This record gives sequence, structure tokens and C-alpha cells, in this order.
Amino acid sequence: MRYAAQPIVGLLALALTASAASAGVAQLSGDAGVGTENAIVVTSPDGRLSFRVWSDQGAPRYEILQDDDRVVSPSALGLRFAEAVNLDTRLQVTSVERGARDETWEQPWGERQFVRDRHNELVVSFRRTDAENDGFDLRVRAFDGGVGFRYEVLGDAGEARALVDEVTGFALPEESEAWWIPAAGWNRYEYLYETTPLGEVDRAHTPFTARLPDGGPHVAIHEAALVDYSGMYLDQRRGGAFEAELAPGSDGVKVHVTGEFVTPWRTIQIADDAVGLINSDLILNLNEPNVLGDVSWVEPGKYVGIWWGMHIRTMSWGSGPIHGATNENVREYIDFAAENGFDGVLVEGWNYGWDGDWFSNGAIFSFTESYPDFDLEALSDYALERGVRIIGHHETSGHLTNYENQMEDAFDLYQEHGVTQVKTGYVADGQDLIRLDENGEERREWHYGQYTVNHHIRVLEAAAERQISINAHEPVKDTGLRRTYPNWISREGARGQEFNAWGVPPNPPEHVPLLAYTRMLSGPMDFTPGIFDLTFHGFDAPSRVETTLAKQLALYVVLYSPIQMAADLPENYEARPDAFQFIRDVPTDWAHSEALAGEVGDFVVFARAARDSREWFVGGVTDEDAREVEVNLDFLESGETYLAQIYRDGADADWETRPYDIEIESRQVNAQDRLSVHMAPGGGFAVRLVPVSEGE
Repeated sequence: MRYAAQPIVGLLALALTASAASAGVAQLSGDAGVGTENAIVVTSPDGRLSFRVWSDQGAPRYEILQDDDRVVSPSALGLRFAEAVNLDTRLQVTSVERGARDETWEQPWGERQFVRDRHNELVVSFRRTDAENDGFDLRVRAFDGGVGFRYEVLGDAGEARALVDEVTGFALPEESEAWWIPAAGWNRYEYLYETTPLGEVDRAHTPFTARLPDGGPHVAIHEAALVDYSGMYLDQRRGGAFEAELAPGSDGVKVHVTGEFVTPWRTIQIADDAVGLINSDLILNLNEPNVLGDVSWVEPGKYVGIWWGMHIRTMSWGSGPIHGATNENVREYIDFAAENGFDGVLVEGWNYGWDGDWFSNGAIFSFTESYPDFDLEALSDYALERGVRIIGHHETSGHLTNYENQMEDAFDLYQEHGVTQVKTGYVADGQDLIRLDENGEERREWHYGQYTVNHHIRVLEAAAERQISINAHEPVKDTGLRRTYPNWISREGARGQEFNAWGVPPNPPEHVPLLAYTRMLSGPMDFTPGIFDLTFHGFDAPSRVETTLAKQLALYVVLYSPIQMAADLPENYEARPDAFQFIRDVPTDWAHSEALAGEVGDFVVFARAARDSREWFVGGVTDEDAREVEVNLDFLESGETYLAQIYRDGADADWETRPYDIEIESRQVNAQDRLSVHMAPGGGFAVRLVPVSEGE
């Protein structure tokens, strides 16, 4: 496949509105108990998917078919409130609107520069039979490869309601295979993924991925455009029948709403093979366009930092003899960054609050006062002189109010000293984020509850006013809001590299091949790849990096983020300059990306084209099993010869016994060639493809 930028096609929308009287909607709605054969249907542009919706004796229902086979069986729709009228029964269809769109829009940064939004739309108006001013419009968009739908709920201006339940269902075959992490637990999203029969799932975070039985399609359930609402997870009520569950606020209410409101989109991606899920832009397309205006100040790039040393205990966040954020240490990192082409230096542990039990002392953090051995002004000036920027760090320790009270002053300080990116942190257990109410009383919130969802938007907006980008750790999950707020440049939201420093168990070899088809479906992840000292506490230590060296290089291609960290200590890169060269060369902003091959939890192979360059990069990773993969290079420019710089596992490589065995070679290839590559157990490979005509 050869990539070519698509022109802006423009909006093609024909809205056909039919009233209940003129179109016989009452009959279509199934209010008399008729079956799904009378449902209102919208199909995907390619005709393969159909979303069918009806009213079953007043109860809204939907199902999804692919090629006339059920993917989602008849499932409930609706919302329930504490005191207001419920919107899941006594509802009839009163009107139907249809439309279509085919347009291509450009990302300021991303895994691909141009994104095509091609879908058919259906809007079905449900109204209460006993109160025609109560109800909702169900807006459905059907794409090739998935659907999204949301509730657009009527309400009187100023009318406050407490939403206590969303009854949206997702009924899948119980015999399906599922890949998931538990929800509503203590550790946010930082769990190892489970691979189980669907029937063994209890409560699961989204993105939630499954494969239907008997060679059926892959399905991923998630949400898009999570704004002023609580994050959704899935609760299996009975075999295969999941219901949307919303994180409650500290008062027990799921969502507080006033007047009219819209919910996030509920998304179901459907693909014949696993990589089809990855290659979908459905989540992004369901988000609103950029609201920040000119965002040329949001800059992708690579960084190093005062970070990994704390995790392997050679440095400390707090003050003392091994304090990491000292003027001397930071200057050394600035020099290393400048000499090797990095854009930034992350500095953690620079500000007051880290001494003692910082995990429990979020109220004492200062975001403007530094320790005596850290001079922000001098270091920022030195970094800028060397063409590097300090990357800021705000660890809230889960105290939302303390951070909100200081964040504008903190962003002002960073803006004054040329800091354009800030990593935020919310280290706290589930439902243990602290906010102070109007009376000064502590309230405890979930990381994905409505208050916290809105907190992140407030942070983004305050940062954007000062042309600062945010990389949130311990965040609310990604739902594509990077399109609307392009300064939300990355986030964590899963088990990252730090678990290899002290986690017991650390991330197993299958972890990244699972992330690619689950967490990564939601958007960029700041995984912090690039560890070169894989056995820092010895081969037999309970915590170590369970990959080969070549796999660490592959992570820069496989796990997308517009900002990538070279996470290890400078001396470990200096010890292996040949392998380090790939990290120096690989970009973080792409013109095009495509997953070429893989299976969930087993392996994945990506190809990405650099933006503003003719270079391509290929990366692949495997689980605990060795694999031979063959990469078809037909995505390369026809008629051009490329120099392939290949970093692959050596013949005897194995993550357990020989993780450093790596082969680095170069050869000339073209679009007619295929690359055969061996991946060792826990291994991977990375390839840089440079046009020979460019003279390298």
C-alpha cells in the first residue's frame, strides 16, 4: 500500500426528516410488540454493518449485525434518574433523520496526518408516551468497521437532575474470548491484562476487546468524547450481557446534569482481524474538532529525564543525599539531550512536597517552590541556550483541590521560563482523589468520575492559555479528546515501564502485544520505552525488564505517542551506541501508520511513515514465543531504493537468558521485497528505511 494524502472532500449530508404521522414511525417502532424485522436501520457506507433500533413495548432496544450475522444481540438503551422521569420505558419513536458525511481532516500531530471521516448517520427521537417533552434523540453514526451512538437528552433550562443509572447494554456471545482489565478497583487502570472466556469477565474497563466464537470478528467496546460525564466501564450482569456502569461521585450520584445534555459516544469497533481494530479512526472521528485555534506551539518530540533513577532506587524524589533533581544532575541530562538530538529533559522531584510519605500528603505539595539544590531559572536558561527545554512535572498525589488552587500560578511560572510541556500525576488509589467542597470538607472521587473528568479539562484549558501541553499520568482514560484539545499530547492509563523496575510481577512478554489491541485503541500512551540495562538488579531479581534489547527499540514504533522518552540512564546508552542510534533516529510524528499483522496478546507489526520526510519505520514485538514474520514492503514508494537499517534479535536471543543479543545490519530493499525477521522469546525488531536517493 502506498500512502498518498487525500484532499479535503467536504461534507456530503442529506438530512431526510420524517414525522411519525407521515412515515408510519409508530409501526416501525415496534410499540405493538412486533419484532426486530420492523427496526429502523442505518448501515455502514460499505453496507457490511447495520445498526438496528426499535421500541419493544416502550423499551428502546438496538442490535448490530455484520454481513447479516449478529455481533451485538438485542440490548437495552436508556437512562434513569433519582427523582426525574426515567428514560428507559414508555418511549415511542416520533421522528427519524438521516444523513451522511465523507470528509478528510488534518491532525496537527498524530499517528497519521490526514483522517477520513466517512459515515452514515441516523437520529431517532424517542419521547415518553405520557410526557412528550421528556425523552432523548439517539444519534448513531455507522462507519466501515464500527458504530458510535450517544444520547442527546431533552431538558428544561436550569432543571437539575441526578443520573443514577445508564442502562445501555452490550450483549455478546458468552463463548467469545476476551482481553480485559478489572474496573472499579484500587489501582486505576494499572493491571495486567486477563485473557479469558467472555463469561469469566466481571467488571472491566474499556477499551474492552473480544473475539466472537467460531472465527467470528474482533470487537472492541469503548467510548468517545468523555466530557462532563462519568467514565464508563462494563458490568457483566449475566452470560455475555454487559451493562454500562458509570463511576459514582462522592455523593453516590453517577452524573449531575442541568437542562439539555449529551452523553459520550458509546463505541463498538468491529473487524475481521485483530489489526483491523488498530487501523480504525472511529474514536477520533467522534470527537469535536480543535477548539484551541492555532496549536503550532504543541510540539511532538523525544525527551530524557530525571525519572528512571528514582524507580531503580539510585536517586530519590525527596531531598537528601541521592536527590535526583539537583542542578548538577539536570545540567548533565541537558548536555546529554543536546548532544543526542533530544528536545526536552523531564525533571521530577524538584518541588517541595516529596519528603516523607508523599503518597498520602498531597495537601502539602507546592508547585512553585523548588528545593534549594534546584534552580529553575538558571537551568531553564541553560537548557534553552543548548536548544533543549525543561519538561515540567506536577505530582498532585491525588489532591485535586490543592492542585487547582495553585495550577495557574504554577503554569505562569513555567511559561516565564520557557517550559512548554508538563507531566501531571495523580498517584492515589481508586476513589481516593481528594477535593474540598464549598464547606472545606474532604470528598473522595474516582479517577474516572465526573468531577475528575472535568478537572482534566480545566487543567488543559489553563495550560493552553499559556501554550503548555499536558502529559497526564494516573489519568482518566483517553477517549479521543486530543482532537478537541491538541495540547493533551499524551497520557499513561495502563501499566507502563516503571512496573519493570519494582513490580512483582513485572510486565510479562505478552504485555505489549496485549496493549496494542486494548489500551492503545484509545490513543497515545507515554509508556517510557528504551531501557538498555535490562537486568539492573540481576537476572534472578523478582523485578526486571522481560524483553530483549531489540524489543525496547521496537516499542518506539509499536506504542504510539507524539512524545517518547529515552527512559534509561545516559551511561547505559553510552555503553551501547550502535543500538542507541535507532532511538536518536526514530521520529514521533507520523504521516501515516498501519498495523500490518498480528494477533491479540501474541504479536503485532507496524509500519509508520515519518511526517515531513520520506523515511519509513517498521517495528514488531512478540510475546513469550519466538516467531518468524515476513513484512511485505509494498507500502514503500514504487521505483525507489531504500537502505534498510535493521535492529533485530540475535540467533540466540531470549529475554530470560540472553536479552542483549542483538544484530544490527543494513541492506538495500524496494517495494517489491519482503523482509523476513526472527523475533526471539520476548523479543522484537525495528527497521529504519531511508531513500537511497536522499544520499544517506
